[in-house]
Amino acid sequence: MPVQIKKVDTEDSDFVCSVDMGINNAATVSIVGKNGTVKARKFINPARDIDRRNQRRMMIRKKSSQTANLTKRKLPTGFCKGLYRKSANINLEISRKVMRDIVEFAKTHNVKVIVFENLSGWKAKVGKKGSLQKQKFHLWCHCKIVELTQQRWNELGGKIIFINYSLAVFKNDKQYNADLSASYNIGARYWYSLIVGDKHFSRVFVGKSSNDTLRTPVTLDTLRNLRVS
Repeated sequence: MPVQIKKVDTEDSDFVCSVDMGINNAATVSIVGKNGTVKARKFINPARDIDRRNQRRMMIRKKSSQTANLTKRKLPTGFCKGLYRKSANINLEISRKVMRDIVEFAKTHNVKVIVFENLSGWKAKVGKKGSLQKQKFHLWCHCKIVELTQQRWNELGGKIIFINYSLAVFKNDKQYNADLSASYNIGARYWYSLIVGDKHFSRVFVGKSSNDTLRTPVTLDTLRNLRVS
C-alpha cells in the first residue's frame, strides 16, 4: 500500500556542514560560514567498533596464514565466512553511527547543506599489498557513510553537495591533508564556488608555482579575502 510522505523543507542558512572523510578519524565535521567563519567542529571516531572490526580482521589474517602454511594450498571458498560476515556487519554499524552523528551535528546548527568531497572512483595508491595501511583503505567505509547520510538528510529536507577533492601537494612531493584543515577547506571551496558562479563545484585553479601545476588553492583565507574585496 503506497504511503504518502510529507515533504520537509529546511530554511536556507549562511552556514554549511562540511565533512572530511578520513582514515584516522571516520569523519571530521565543521560548520563553515559564507564569510569564512568556523562556528563549530567535531571529530567522529567510533573507536570501540573499529577495534572490534580490526580484531576480526586480525583473526582472519592469523587463521589464513596458519592454514596456508599447513596445507600448502590455496584457501578454500568460504574460508572464515563467519568472521568476514561479522566484520562486514560491524563496518555497517560504524557507517550508521557516523551518519547519525553527522546528521545530528548538522541539525543542531540549523544548516541546510552538508558538503562532501566527491570520492567516487577514488582508489588508494599507497601501501603495499597485505600491509596495515592497505588494509585500512580496504576497510574504509566512506561510500556507505555518504550513501546513508544522503538518504537521511534528504528525508529531513536538507541538501547534499559534492565538490572536487584535492590534496595539498608541495614542492617536495609530500602530500598533507590534515582532517580539521581539510574539513574547513571543503566548506570554503563550496562557498567560493557558489560566489564565483561555479555551479558544478569542480573548478580547478592554476597555481603560481614555477612548474605551473594544476591545484585547488581555495582555503578559508581565500574565502575571507574574497568577501573583503
